[in-house]
Amino acid sequence: MNMDDEDSSTCPFCFLSLPSSQLQWHANTHFEDDDFRSPQVEKAVRNLHLNTTFGDCNNWCGGGGGSSSIGRDNGVCNMDEKISCLVDLQIKGEFHNVNGGLMNLLRNCLESDGDNSRSILSGYVDHFQSNKFEDVGWGCGWRNIQMLSSHLLAQKRETKDVLFGGSGFVPDIPSLQRWLEIAWERGFDESGSHQFNHAIYGSKKWIGATECAALLRSFGLRSRVVDFGPKESESLYLSVPGSSLGGQDLVRIGDERKRKAPNVSGPMDRYLSRCGGAVSQTSCRKNAESCSSINATVDRKSGGEFVVKSAAKQSKNHQVLMDFVWNYFSNKNSIQFGYRRVVFSEKTPLYFQHDGHSRTIVGIQVRHQRNGILHYNLLVLDPGHRTAAIESSLRERKGWQRFIKRGVHTLRKQQYQLCYVDPGIASEEEMEKLKTVDSVFIEL
Repeated sequence: MNMDDEDSSTCPFCFLSLPSSQLQWHANTHFEDDDFRSPQVEKAVRNLHLNTTFGDCNNWCGGGGGSSSIGRDNGVCNMDEKISCLVDLQIKGEFHNVNGGLMNLLRNCLESDGDNSRSILSGYVDHFQSNKFEDVGWGCGWRNIQMLSSHLLAQKRETKDVLFGGSGFVPDIPSLQRWLEIAWERGFDESGSHQFNHAIYGSKKWIGATECAALLRSFGLRSRVVDFGPKESESLYLSVPGSSLGGQDLVRIGDERKRKAPNVSGPMDRYLSRCGGAVSQTSCRKNAESCSSINATVDRKSGGEFVVKSAAKQSKNHQVLMDFVWNYFSNKNSIQFGYRRVVFSEKTPLYFQHDGHSRTIVGIQVRHQRNGILHYNLLVLDPGHRTAAIESSLRERKGWQRFIKRGVHTLRKQQYQLCYVDPGIASEEEMEKLKTVDSVFIEL
């Protein structure tokens, strides 16, 4: 067999093209002195092993890469073999471990942040930062999936046995890319996978909330997507849950991918306040009394839809997103603070996407101002920040606000997208429905 008859690969160090079977041996020749290996080189070698060996898995299963039809042409058992192969080969994601937990440090800072504030946090989360030689400039989506996954593994007992094959850890980005390809091959977000030509492993392509939802849904998790945008763009967003997209065309809004959804009606209609087909929502920022009796609530019906119900005046601009996040973490305003300034919610963090970047919302703070107006701050973890710097600022209780707090004045984009996870594991019947990634649209 000559080189033309065998799959070729590129050395990650010298970029030489050579047969895949020789790639690992060739790469090792670049650093035969073990003492010379840097952490980046070590990681490259591990990912090289994942690449070459997982390619063998494709051959075992009768496939040929991310666009293969495994599970369709060769039976379910072949997909099971491929998943088993990835479970064995996946690599644990690296992160800076914060002694005592990052969220506990944040709670301590919030408790000393003034008598007139109340905060809700999501619980345990590890911060995964983008690394200079790995994913700076393109990996924020994957880092936020890692942060959300760290919470699910630590806080949601039912997810440990299903998430990432029951490994009990959060995989690195290349492993997550393989998991997403498997999700696509199993039929999750098939329309979305076309935008990536069904392959994403080894690439620097940006991903968004829909890819996060598809990946988590493939494990039976009930991940949901919420879109925020101007009324005139509603038709460009994902459809209301329960509707069928069928073979709807995909359109692009800036750098983000959206499905072109038809006008739909369904079980959510009675919970949504509509104005010309767009969802309207209200703000609760006039005074403390109105907030304590807020009518905007989160209703989750049997299908898991997230909807906003409101009886107050229509809010303006991006305050609707703040209200949504407060209602989400407060669980229909059922959380009782008592004398506490900070409480933990049972809700998962929110994958927070906008044009050009994504972050993880781990909570929200409301501050009662002297004029009676309520001021909200999203509490976010940004993969673009160094974990050690965040930890240091929280321990010293100095400068931490610039890392964590984001007020409504910082929300300057026209469109935002959130992804969260409802509790429980989906049944086989529900899994089929989860393959279509859809969303709720809320007008900004």
